[in-house]
Amino acid sequence: MIHKLFTLPIRALLVLGEKVQEEAENELYNIQKLQQQLIQLHMMYENGEIAQNLYQQKEQELLQRYKKAKDREKS
Repeated sequence: MIHKLFTLPIRALLVLGEKVQEEAENELYNIQKLQQQLIQLHMMYENGEIAQNLYQQKEQELLQRYKKAKDREKS
């Protein structure tokens, strides 16, 4: 009984941590948001707001996250 009283805050913290991680991953791999970010990035490049090398770097990062999001969607 006493053991449960001492471990309850730790278990609650672990559950909270898992929820935060889940929400962060959902945000990071949200397909609609990734699509919007890719469009915005492309528009910035077309308008000359960012250099080609930065555009390519950011595009690659977003496309990797997009691929992972699609893979997560399948499972």
